[in-house]
Amino acid sequence: MAFPCFDQPDLKARFTLGVTAPTDWSVISNAPGLMAETMSTITATQFAETRSISTYLFAFAAGPFELLNRTAGLPNVWVRKSQVHRAVPEIPQIQTVTANGLKFLADYFAQPFPFPKYDMVLIPGFPYGGMEHAGATFLNEDAMLFRTAPTETDRFNRSITLLHELTHQWFGDFTTMRWFDDLWLKEGFAQYMAYRTMAALAPAQDVWKRFYEQIKPAAYAIDETLGTTPIYQDIPNLLDAKSAYGAIVYNKATGLLRALAFLIRDEAFRNALRTYLHEHPYGNAQWSDLVGAFERASGKNLEEWATAWIRQRGMPEVTTDWSCSDDRLIGLTLTQQNVLGEGRTWPIATEVLLGYSNSEPVRLRVQFSDATTSVAPAKGQACPAYVFANNDDYSYGLFSPDTKSRAYFEQHIGGVSDPFRRTLFWGALWDSVRFVQMAPKDYLSVALQNLPSETDEALMRSIGQRSAFALHKYVWAQIRGELTPQFESLAIDRLFHSTDQDLRIMWFRTLTGLAATPPALDQLKDLLSGKLSIPGVELRPLDRWSMVTALLAHNDPAAKSFYEAEQKRGPEDERLKYSYVAGAAKPDAENKKWYFDDYLHDAARQEDWIEQSLGPFNFWNQSDLTEPYLRPALEALPQLKQQRKIFFILRWLSAFIGGQQSAAADTEVHQWLDSAQLDKDLRLKVLQELDDLDRTVKIREAFP
Repeated sequence: MAFPCFDQPDLKARFTLGVTAPTDWSVISNAPGLMAETMSTITATQFAETRSISTYLFAFAAGPFELLNRTAGLPNVWVRKSQVHRAVPEIPQIQTVTANGLKFLADYFAQPFPFPKYDMVLIPGFPYGGMEHAGATFLNEDAMLFRTAPTETDRFNRSITLLHELTHQWFGDFTTMRWFDDLWLKEGFAQYMAYRTMAALAPAQDVWKRFYEQIKPAAYAIDETLGTTPIYQDIPNLLDAKSAYGAIVYNKATGLLRALAFLIRDEAFRNALRTYLHEHPYGNAQWSDLVGAFERASGKNLEEWATAWIRQRGMPEVTTDWSCSDDRLIGLTLTQQNVLGEGRTWPIATEVLLGYSNSEPVRLRVQFSDATTSVAPAKGQACPAYVFANNDDYSYGLFSPDTKSRAYFEQHIGGVSDPFRRTLFWGALWDSVRFVQMAPKDYLSVALQNLPSETDEALMRSIGQRSAFALHKYVWAQIRGELTPQFESLAIDRLFHSTDQDLRIMWFRTLTGLAATPPALDQLKDLLSGKLSIPGVELRPLDRWSMVTALLAHNDPAAKSFYEAEQKRGPEDERLKYSYVAGAAKPDAENKKWYFDDYLHDAARQEDWIEQSLGPFNFWNQSDLTEPYLRPALEALPQLKQQRKIFFILRWLSAFIGGQQSAAADTEVHQWLDSAQLDKDLRLKVLQELDDLDRTVKIREAFP
């Protein structure tokens, strides 16, 4: 709204900017400030001309910002003056990660940082994790300055966000996709290079394990649905550009880039990126330009690979079949089929693991594109205890364990010493639940058996979250009633007795998400009142509000008093926001009616307030209260697409469809979808989110 333009990325220009603002404000933009003239209470700031950039990369921020820890050789970080006390402990790490990342990326790309300076501005209520304006990245304030007690994984995720936006200065700002159908050229590469940079900067962090945990599940959760799309999408105009944003370009494309690096080897991958950037300085490119660079660098014809993975939707499900005689493998075959049942195959490069109970595993590199392939090097190997067809997560797809291997994982997963391998096997078990091959109660039993000794904080987080999901969605009420107290007791014990502080924090979060019985809710009240404390952990505002939300959602008799007490703590803007968010959990019909009306009709309500309240509104135990809003929520989609920002629709659908578990609700959504007049983008997004409700119904029917 700052100026009229054709807002398309291949129309680049140089921008000059002048801003008049109150003298006690700071103004930050893409280019360095040239001069500032003060007149009484007003200051006029003139900025230098920018390099050639796309319109969407132009930006300025004006307000009561303070520049913290100005240090030669470190990027600038601007923070609201009211948040300086929160920011001071965090800024050195933010600056150091970014500065080290800048050095690594400039060397990796053989291209110096492409702009005259780099500022980071922390924005309250920012609707994204970050936005890569050339030379002036905006970052979500709460993603940088933690409002919950942070773990090492939280700090790692912050570093990934910083490096993602930093990579965009090359992939997106310096060389920009020609149009939004190639959005993955910037988003997929920024995300992949963030992890590759972290792997170089922090090798002890087990980065590729974290890559699997944080990238792959979101990609697979979309790609296995009828709402998925190819990575390359036909975007006819700017109004439809929102449809390109989501897990396909942010997660699937990222996962495929790792698969491509495995296929052509790291050196060829790096050389191709250098060529691509050097051939399009301050210009635009499309995916064929990048694929051409990969072909030249590797000497491989990648047409089949690119067509299958970039232009074809969905993914393969890869299954294994093997047999032994006289303690030797006599055959191992891999079979792929389209998980959507739409035919087609993919060229796959993977590493097959033959695992043994008392000896080192055997790794076999395999490439195939047919529906079935025989793994010749496996013949004659010692008979394995299990086979896993995607060791170290080099490939992309659903790699389903065979019956014998799955049984081994169930019985021995706690004894797998390698954290990455253990994480992959837990992922395989969870996929078995979601594809109705393993009873959710069996998964929960394995979790209860192994969680007490799990020492990897990120894996413990994953198992805990999936266990809560299975308890609240996949199992029937009777089984939930039997198992929930066991999980609560485990969480309470580990919360106070884990020797690792990060584990204590994660067990606190697990307890808050699982607590449903009076003894567990009493623990939350004692933590809120100060009767109990977690050793070495200082709870922060959102930790307290999460406990209040749980008490409200379960209609605890003391919930109201704790809610009112929390409303008196902290700055006014924070009290107003978080009391709004938590209040949505009150299990009262009039309360739900007020919130839903507010969502759709209060134009002044901040979008991040609504987004954060959608989960409490649709709390898992309130589906009867929220079911009447399912159809109105669906009918509001065209209005929301027009009025809200790019990720809002998915979060809205995830909350309202995801808040239901019944076959009746599933039928209602399908019937509405059959008759609704929706554009293609919205229809696909409904199908994406409906998939898990379909799975919930199928799982409950299969395991009554």
